[in-house]
Amino acid sequence: MPRVTINGDDFGMNESCTNAILRALCEGMITDATMMANGSYFDEAIQMAQEYRLTDRIGVHFNLTEGLPLTIGIMSMPLFVKDGAFHRAFLRQPRELNEVERQAVFAELCAQAERIRRAGIAITHADSHHYLHTYRALAPIFAAVCHHCGINSIRLNRTLDTPAHPCVTDGRIDNKFWREQGLRTVEHFGRYTDLFETEIPDRTEILVHPDFDRDGRLIDRTAVVDDCPSGMVLDGAIYQEKSLTLCRYQELVT
Repeated sequence: MPRVTINGDDFGMNESCTNAILRALCEGMITDATMMANGSYFDEAIQMAQEYRLTDRIGVHFNLTEGLPLTIGIMSMPLFVKDGAFHRAFLRQPRELNEVERQAVFAELCAQAERIRRAGIAITHADSHHYLHTYRALAPIFAAVCHHCGINSIRLNRTLDTPAHPCVTDGRIDNKFWREQGLRTVEHFGRYTDLFETEIPDRTEILVHPDFDRDGRLIDRTAVVDDCPSGMVLDGAIYQEKSLTLCRYQELVT
């Protein structure tokens, strides 16, 4: 029976997805979550984690593409910030950073991890919004931040290859990079839709974005249409159909 960890991204980003992640954790639809330190619902997410005793099931969801920065230094970096908020210029045109930019990114990411840890979260692992940590220009900074902040596990690039979602390699690091940096990982990584499209190997992380659709159903958000999240309904039956053994993230990393 393949062992799988199911991670819910964006805890604390907004009210809807935060409430959805809490429900998914409580109902066993996901095993872990990663928290966005600059999310608009951060304080409420922290309260939920403490009330429901989830503080040892949450990692950091590093973010440089959405919301407000936590540090002043990165505010003057147009590659990441415009009009006082993060934007997605780096995703559109990734490039190498100069030393000043690298230092600003390092400081911002450290501040995000430290805010989460100060709130009483153990930070079990790391990943990033829009997979920023997998880009060659940024991966060494993320590795340095993890070491500085005492985070020993990090998400892989996509490894499950399906016609609908092929492996992504352009501009991305090779997954062996993380091991070379002394960080722990699972063996495979994919999305919720992969459960329906391919066989799932042992020690796999599956990413979901829990949210609620317009009918109040718990879904894996893959799009927002007319300001309403949409995606596949999360259904634990697929775990049984695939004979998957759900495990906590830290149980599968080596």
